[in-house]
Amino acid sequence: MLVMATTFLSLAFRDIINLCSLSPFIFYLDPLLVKAARGDPVSRPPAWMMRQAGRYMAVYRKLAEKHPSFRERSETTDLIVEISLQPWEAFRPDGVIIFSDILTPLPAFGVPFDIEEVRGPVIQSPIRSEDDLKALHPIDLEKLHFVGESLKILRQEVGGHAAVLGFVGAPWTIATYIVEGGTTRTYTTIKSMCHTAPNLLRTLLSHLTKAISEYIIYQVESGAHCIQIFDSWGGQLPPDLWEQWSKPYITEIVSVVRNKCPKTPLVLYINGNGGLLERMKGTGVDVIGLDWTVDMADARKRLGSDISVQGNVDPAYLFSPLSAVTKEIQRVVKCAGPCGHILNLGHGVLVGTPEEAVAHFFDVSKTLNYDGSSQNHSMEESKLLV
Repeated sequence: MLVMATTFLSLAFRDIINLCSLSPFIFYLDPLLVKAARGDPVSRPPAWMMRQAGRYMAVYRKLAEKHPSFRERSETTDLIVEISLQPWEAFRPDGVIIFSDILTPLPAFGVPFDIEEVRGPVIQSPIRSEDDLKALHPIDLEKLHFVGESLKILRQEVGGHAAVLGFVGAPWTIATYIVEGGTTRTYTTIKSMCHTAPNLLRTLLSHLTKAISEYIIYQVESGAHCIQIFDSWGGQLPPDLWEQWSKPYITEIVSVVRNKCPKTPLVLYINGNGGLLERMKGTGVDVIGLDWTVDMADARKRLGSDISVQGNVDPAYLFSPLSAVTKEIQRVVKCAGPCGHILNLGHGVLVGTPEEAVAHFFDVSKTLNYDGSSQNHSMEESKLLV
């Protein structure tokens, strides 16, 4: 009997080792941010910042001097990991987002682009005709191997102590670059296409929807706990046109990803989203990202308490006295309520933001408490289980 018991324990231990080798992620419980995204009870609001890795950090600027090409920095595994971990090592946020760009997957489905120092992203062959559509092909995820490799490493480096975040651009937002040929302030070409070539635009958006859906699933399978969908320029559309030209494609992405990755929270963020909140909720995402122009109390009244929200401290507050930063964080968190709030800025960290202000933001977030329990409660739950 003793021999049999010993043999059974040996086999069980061997099975655990085999499981570890098959999936290095399965022994972590959900990080605080994932729980909040799902609306589960948490002891405090998790916090991270959009663009939390970037030019406001001295360590990033030093690295950028050595590697001046943004494409190199965002498409080289070692550099992606190093840059993504810079704010983690400095501030210990509750979310670590991969250093990348919403345009990164374009060459993988037939749209090459460059990034110029002054002009920003440039697409030499914009898609504006039926013939132009012939350049598109299904997404080749092998060409995005550096994204998958980076997410796997980040998941291992961060462990269960923070959520690893992936992200994509929404079809409408990606289409603005592809149609306009780069960044624009007027969006006249693509807005005109809504009326002059609607079938062409629908075909492009449908192609992007399929590619983006596959790209999200790839990120999740590579280690992302959570995915943020940036419809950055969705706010450039009137609400009725957003309902027609953006919402259906985001809704389809949510449906496809939910079917394949049912436990992965999805966040939707739009610049200037005050007129779109209820419509955003209708896409089926788990979290609505709020920019700083929307008052948190008003957003909660409009959205209700059955969906999580993210945001929405004005990034300019980080240039104010630290006492003002503290008060604004406390106000936003109080208005958001204890159910389903992820503390974030209402946009990305601004260039020139003092690093001590960013550190203060995260320090304050960790002192907040919903139920008076230990501040270390969430960290204890996220420890590695053996």
